[in-house]
Amino acid sequence: MPLKFTIVTSLLLLSSTIFAQKSIEAYKAAKPPKIDGILDDEVWKMAPIANNFIINQPDFGKPSSQKTEVKIIYDNEAIYIAAYLYDTVSLVRKQLTSRDREGRQDVDFFSVTFDTYKDKQNAFQFGVTSVNVQSDARISSSNGNNGGFDSNWDAVWYSEVKMANDGWIVEMKIPYMSLRFAKKEIQDWGINFFRFIRRTNENSYWNTVDPKVAGFVNQFGEMKGLQSLQPPLRLAFLPYVSAGYSTTPTNNGTINSFNRNGGMDVKWGINESFTMDITLVPDFGQVVSDNVILNLSPFEQQFNENRPFFTEGTELFNKAGIFYSRRIGKIPSGYFAARRLASDSNYTITKNPTATQLYNATKFSGRTNGNLGIGIFNAVTAPMFALFTNSKGEEIKMETEPLTNYNIIVLDQALKNRSSISFTNTNVIRNGSGRDANVSALDVSLFDKKNNYNLRLQGRFSHVTGADPHDGFKTTVNFQKISGKWQWGAFNNIESKQYDPNDLGILRSPNEFTTGAYISFNQFTPNKHFNFRNYNFSITQSNLFEPFLFQNIQYESRFLHVFKNFWDLSLELEGSPVWGFDYFDLRTDGRKVKKVPYHFTGLFGSTDSRKKLFLSYGLGFAESPLPKDPFYLWSVGARYRFNPKFSLDFNLRRELDNGNLGYAYRNASREPIYGRRNLKNYNTVVNFLYNFKARMNLSFRARHFWSNVNYTNFYTVQESGEWRNTEIAFSKNYDGNFNAFNIDAFYTWDFKPGCRFIAAWKNALGPDVYLDGIMNAKFGQNISNVLSSPHSNEVSFRFIYFIDYNKLKK
Repeated sequence: MPLKFTIVTSLLLLSSTIFAQKSIEAYKAAKPPKIDGILDDEVWKMAPIANNFIINQPDFGKPSSQKTEVKIIYDNEAIYIAAYLYDTVSLVRKQLTSRDREGRQDVDFFSVTFDTYKDKQNAFQFGVTSVNVQSDARISSSNGNNGGFDSNWDAVWYSEVKMANDGWIVEMKIPYMSLRFAKKEIQDWGINFFRFIRRTNENSYWNTVDPKVAGFVNQFGEMKGLQSLQPPLRLAFLPYVSAGYSTTPTNNGTINSFNRNGGMDVKWGINESFTMDITLVPDFGQVVSDNVILNLSPFEQQFNENRPFFTEGTELFNKAGIFYSRRIGKIPSGYFAARRLASDSNYTITKNPTATQLYNATKFSGRTNGNLGIGIFNAVTAPMFALFTNSKGEEIKMETEPLTNYNIIVLDQALKNRSSISFTNTNVIRNGSGRDANVSALDVSLFDKKNNYNLRLQGRFSHVTGADPHDGFKTTVNFQKISGKWQWGAFNNIESKQYDPNDLGILRSPNEFTTGAYISFNQFTPNKHFNFRNYNFSITQSNLFEPFLFQNIQYESRFLHVFKNFWDLSLELEGSPVWGFDYFDLRTDGRKVKKVPYHFTGLFGSTDSRKKLFLSYGLGFAESPLPKDPFYLWSVGARYRFNPKFSLDFNLRRELDNGNLGYAYRNASREPIYGRRNLKNYNTVVNFLYNFKARMNLSFRARHFWSNVNYTNFYTVQESGEWRNTEIAFSKNYDGNFNAFNIDAFYTWDFKPGCRFIAAWKNALGPDVYLDGIMNAKFGQNISNVLSSPHSNEVSFRFIYFIDYNKLKK
């Protein structure tokens, strides 16, 4: 008995030692090291060592399979990190990648993450691959309970990597310009180091990160004793010049134009905590094209944000979820009215801009010593005009978008135990008597001391003035168990009929009362067959809020398995088990239509992404009570890595819906007509990436989307929503055949930290091209005609130079 007691006690003491919070003393250097990947500077001999990394995945709790030693020092200019990652050099993976794109690539990786305010919610991460490709991210609890990573944020810092006989070495310099921290004489930061070994897919951390525990930043170690930080003036300028040429074929001839622009971004660290970012006369022409689809729904399509100024460091402004940055610089609201005016008169459009010009935009953000986050955003867009001429040469001008000012104010107070309370206000003011809007949001997130449970309370109020003034509100209550193998939650969401955040946010359908719950099981440590398993099930009931009427019930379940060989397989089941009602599809206020119940089954999976050839696949089938209306889905993807520099991937997704139902048109009496249609959707994407070296690459992306719509039946809809017994005579000319085709090719060279040269080629299907869906009913015929039809082309060049005020002063 004493021997057993001694063994158990020793194991418990060892476990508590391994998983206890680690700390490292900050060492201030009189002379900074040279960043060359060679650790022969005297100052490194003085620095304390961080080691004994613990595996996070796939075998949590065990010591890392390879030894790692990290040292950290600081001075009045920057933080410096030296990491010796011991390994068999021939086994270290060394694929070249683009910046911030190391995930699922064949490369080893090291990173350091700082919680500078020690609020256990917000952090800055800096990482380097084994071939010295940089990666950085802002981490914020606003992006999710388990820590959201915003990799769109790019900072200016320095790194070098060298191979040694027994591993590889990382040396990093992170200037204070790239960090935010409190003003204190002596301060402690949260800190963690991470290592990824690609050949075994092993993630390990210096301070233990338990996958069963919710959150990431709250599981950091400590860096103690930072003294008298005196960062220099954080002021940088990024002037740019761009030039290009475009040609666009139309039915009225080809339009050729030269494009020239110039502007500047300014980054000003007002103090060690707050930063202001300003962009003057920006040019966003060199961004990836939107994934446009044929949108048959009554709601607008939401697009990803690809413009750097609106993706970098905006996590604070997005915390309330009422900021959709694509509203700024959108298609002018009067664009289609101008086209209708031209078609209904003897005037010809000579100019009708498809995007609103941005004059300038400013972001101010940071945190006080008391962990109060403050964010202020402002943007001003120019008035836009369409120009028309008639046969006599007379010209008229029509305003399609007024001068507009966009504003956001955020106050985000971090509290104990990862809790927080925040207030957000968005405001849109348009010149003249146009529509103005204001939305306010209050968010409260509370965690218990053991980090097992979370309660989220949200309130929203919108106020719109102008020709159609209205007020509305939204409330959300969400309680959930967030840690452990078993997790669950329940929520209620209420949106009033007049709630409208769409001037600077996005909401597809207001006037809803939605209640739901979920439960999930997670296997975080490997067993005999699986590295990881996740089973979850959720059910949601939606009602119209005003008047309170039933809409539908939906369920979703997913069973994900990651096998020992790192293949994965998931089974997805979802559907709506009962007949419901849709109060939006008919595009008529007060009218509803009955929605058919359905059940969907899908099987999805992928192979081991470490291999040169990586495959993904998906098969899906859905059925409803209606006859002959099955839905089929299949997808296939392949990525092949030819060598450490060159990779190619291909993805194809096909959907065939034999009984798609929805709004079709209005008859002569302006009554909405419901239609049954056969719908075919094809989405094809090809990506090519060649990395010449760590900071120079060539990317090529081609996308083709094809949607073919053939109506088979039309119905009138009764006041009760019934339509099945009201079939009317078939009408032609409502079928659709939509094609979108884009090529985006970019050559990018980061010739110095913060300095970049970009050459771009963009190709798209001509705006007036239409392909007959009957003559091109097969995929091969359709894609052949898309490629042979007239295309628009644009070639552009952009030069950006980073100027640090302190170096300029010297």
